[in-house]
Amino acid sequence: MSKPTFLHKLAQEILKSHSNTLLDLVVILPNKRAKVFLLAELKKSVSDNIFAPNIISIEDFIQDIAGIRSIDSVELLFEFYNVYLSETEKDQQESFESFANWAKTLLQDFNEIDRYLLEPDKILKYLENIKEIEHWAVSVEKRTDLIDNYLLFWKKLPEYYHALYAYLLDKGVGYQGLIYREAVQNLNHFSENNNKQFLFAGFNALNQAEEKIIQHLLALETAKIYWDIDETLLHDTFHDAGLFQRKFKSEWIHYKTHPYEWIVNDFTEAKNIQVIATSKSIGQAKITGSIIEKYAVENNANLQNVAVVLGEENLLLPVLHALPESVTALNITMGFSSKNNPAQLLIAKLFKLHSNALSRNSESYVMYYKDVLDILTHPLIEPYANANALVNKINKNNYTFITHKKLTELQAEPNVLFEMLFRKWNTPSVTVLKNLSQILVQIKAHLSYDNEEEKITNAFVYSVFKVINKMITYFENHPNIDDIKTLQAIYKQVIDVAEVSFEGEPLSGLQIMGVLESRVLDFETVIITSVNEGKFPAGKSTNSFIPYDVKREYGLPTYKEKDAIYTYHFYHLLQRAKNIYLLYNADSEGFDAGEKSRFITQLEVEKQPNHNLTFQYFNPDVPTIAYQPMVVPKTDNVITRLQEIATNGFSPSSLTTYIRNPIQFYLQRVLRISETDEVEENIAVNTLGTIIHGTLEALYKPFIGRLLTTADIESCFQKIDAEVLRQFKEVYKEGEIKKGRNLLAFEVAKRNVFNFLKLEKEALEVGDQVQIIALEQTYERLLEDYRLPVPVLIKGNVDRIELRNGKIRIIDYKTGKVEQKNVTLKDWKGLTEDIKNDKIIQILAYAFMFEQETKGLEMEAGIISFKNLNAGFLPFTFKPEKEANTVINTEIMDAYLEEIVIILQTIFNQDIAFEEKVN
Repeated sequence: MSKPTFLHKLAQEILKSHSNTLLDLVVILPNKRAKVFLLAELKKSVSDNIFAPNIISIEDFIQDIAGIRSIDSVELLFEFYNVYLSETEKDQQESFESFANWAKTLLQDFNEIDRYLLEPDKILKYLENIKEIEHWAVSVEKRTDLIDNYLLFWKKLPEYYHALYAYLLDKGVGYQGLIYREAVQNLNHFSENNNKQFLFAGFNALNQAEEKIIQHLLALETAKIYWDIDETLLHDTFHDAGLFQRKFKSEWIHYKTHPYEWIVNDFTEAKNIQVIATSKSIGQAKITGSIIEKYAVENNANLQNVAVVLGEENLLLPVLHALPESVTALNITMGFSSKNNPAQLLIAKLFKLHSNALSRNSESYVMYYKDVLDILTHPLIEPYANANALVNKINKNNYTFITHKKLTELQAEPNVLFEMLFRKWNTPSVTVLKNLSQILVQIKAHLSYDNEEEKITNAFVYSVFKVINKMITYFENHPNIDDIKTLQAIYKQVIDVAEVSFEGEPLSGLQIMGVLESRVLDFETVIITSVNEGKFPAGKSTNSFIPYDVKREYGLPTYKEKDAIYTYHFYHLLQRAKNIYLLYNADSEGFDAGEKSRFITQLEVEKQPNHNLTFQYFNPDVPTIAYQPMVVPKTDNVITRLQEIATNGFSPSSLTTYIRNPIQFYLQRVLRISETDEVEENIAVNTLGTIIHGTLEALYKPFIGRLLTTADIESCFQKIDAEVLRQFKEVYKEGEIKKGRNLLAFEVAKRNVFNFLKLEKEALEVGDQVQIIALEQTYERLLEDYRLPVPVLIKGNVDRIELRNGKIRIIDYKTGKVEQKNVTLKDWKGLTEDIKNDKIIQILAYAFMFEQETKGLEMEAGIISFKNLNAGFLPFTFKPEKEANTVINTEIMDAYLEEIVIILQTIFNQDIAFEEKVN
């Protein structure tokens, strides 16, 4: 950078003022990440080898003063629960799960009270009084137990605070606020035993405890502090970026006699600021990639002074995918949330499967098929569990709910991983967690460090492995909390704050970071994403029991102070930068809607003379055609395959498939792509049709070849229930039919068969003579025509053929609703061009196949619709004018075949491609 950075200036100052006492110097920075960059600046500034000063974060420094170890938020929750149980009457104690809901907020308030060195009794008593006032309207004698318990809770807060404070202190551990309070109390002792010099650098907002500690050390002249603030921001009394530093400059006694260092004048210098509005988060990621690509071309791929600051951490993956190939070195100085980590998703699925199985029945341990398949098909499990055969069995046999015993029986070749995944969780929580830990170890054993993709998977697996092991420690130390629901709730809380750490080279290449990670760092080119209200700045969030007015009264930070912190970070990023890109989501509606940040408006309103501020709106390229229909030319191989189909047989349904959508015909008939087996949880319409077809075939089979009697039909009535059940078992395999929608479908099937038989009986009673000729039989006939390249075999399965009152009747059963108009034709022209004629094409094809076996008898072909049974048999009817004809004669058959030849000519014509029909 042409301008010296803050850390460069700091390195120069350290070497100038402490060159002989570097080992006695402690440099305190806002975060740990800045240490690497400061060491790099020191290295650049010296030619010889030297011992570096001790560089630590403010939190580590304050822990050193207090002599207390910090504990994480979940461990703190467990410790607080122990205190809560000891301080609360047995009959008023809550479960850990409901306790955790309010305890997290309360601990946050305890933390703030301690960090700002306030009297806890005063604040907590204030809260109690507020709650009392809220219930003044209810007289004491009318108060319910609920109100009394509620007010008692607020009364007990000081007890909880003091008990927790003493308990943690006794163990030598603490949350941040407790450590800060103890550090202030231990300050004199620390100062007396200290011979080091302290240098604080790059700070902005400080809490009361930090202020007190720093001022104490400044007064003893054992410390120095260097700020990094631009005079434009500091001297503007309305500018939030200087809010805290104006306060320190005017209120600290130290500055009555010492200069305020460092005030710089970099913000007003020449800067190119491009404000880019775009649609959605993904648009910002794409633009970020294109900006970096352009910069890399102009600077010979040197991205040393370029930083991408993400206003939202969930933009990390889209941005990484959008980066150009010219980015060879990259450093991500931000954690990636473990929420969407593939290993975490696997653990979450295991929790879902086992907690559901336990809640159903802990003995038989019934698992839902979707939960089982979710685990077996997970990318971290599928290659190693050897369970493909099991997945196919579940899909093929319609297993909806599977017992633990059945699952182990179905898995022919169990292995260690499979056994661990489905081991019952009716054991203590620690055993469950140890099993999860072992599952992750098993997965890790299959991963390689040589493969780049597996390296990332390893990082994901390891991050969750650490979380699980941490939880094992929690539950071993707290055996009184032992319940799967609680375990799942705690796991969710821990994983919410857990992060995947990426490995990278911090000092070379492109830097990608979050807002807080950018503290004290300076870059020449800065790209900031999500510069929207509610994201940058973060907006109001009131995760506290302490009301706003109480916070104002006692000097606790409110959203006003939080906004000021964001303002400082934003302007600090701009301070020494030359090229700035501010990206924001301009969509004002929808799921991912956004509003331009006030920071952009502020830059516009308070524009500096040397700032070149431009506004652009990037629209995504929207294609003029939303969807391009698929077109497949007919190659020689396709024609060969069509000739093969002609030899083996065109079914009537394949012809109607072509009319409906030629591409569907191509995929199903030419390429022979069939749908994959999936568990049919609710009986599909076509499955119900198959069951009804099968039942009628089984009931009527004994009567083929002879005249039907009413006694025959009576005997069928007795067999309906058993036969429908048998067909269900045969077609629907292991599917559940005793409850839910499937039970209704089962009853519908029985009712349909019953109604059909009833109709049949009524017809026989009025004198119909019926002889069954064939049931569910396959027929075929060769269609030869000089216009076709090859003879075409028409082949299909006919549901029923009967001789009724001296006429041949070909019947096709339909479970859907069909009306007479659907099988009535006025004109042959265009028969094969409209899919609404599909039923006519089908039943006339059956008539063509059977025509030679009619032995001179008249023939009808039609449909019996189970949703229109009262209409009875619906025959094909040719009705060009007023007169209707239902008998299929030679004239009708010739006209029909003429249309079929036309459609077959189209299918075999190599010049006519298969073209998708889009509705």
